[in-house]
Amino acid sequence: MSNTQEIIAVLNKTPLFQSLKQRQLESLATRFVEREFATGDAIVTQGKGGVGLFIIVSGKAQAIRTHVDGSQTVLNPLGPTDFFGELALLTDATRTASVVATEPTNCLVLTQWDFLGILRQDADMAVTILQELAGRFSHVMSMM
Repeated sequence: MSNTQEIIAVLNKTPLFQSLKQRQLESLATRFVEREFATGDAIVTQGKGGVGLFIIVSGKAQAIRTHVDGSQTVLNPLGPTDFFGELALLTDATRTASVVATEPTNCLVLTQWDFLGILRQDADMAVTILQELAGRFSHVMSMM
């Protein structure tokens, strides 16, 4: 998926970016890189640092949280247009869960430094994305 238009099509279907203008999507699309994962691969690992945001383009994965006693909880299944790692766009905190590919999975990845760089250039984009993130966090917190 090296075509910028294909990446824009994925971003248009991803809730975090659906409210962006076309020019903003075009600018953002050039910052994503593609990564492929085989079944069973850890896409991110709980407790380790994160490089940024992942959007699943194709395939499936599971978010898994490992507890202190070693038990695991499957948090949710993930599929195309689902995203994770949004906290890593804003902080250097470690991952709060692991995400493991349950079938061959293709992701788009946006690093923190690319994300922050583009937000510094477009304050309107920053406000739109931060509002979407705040809504997502509010929704998650209301479920707890």
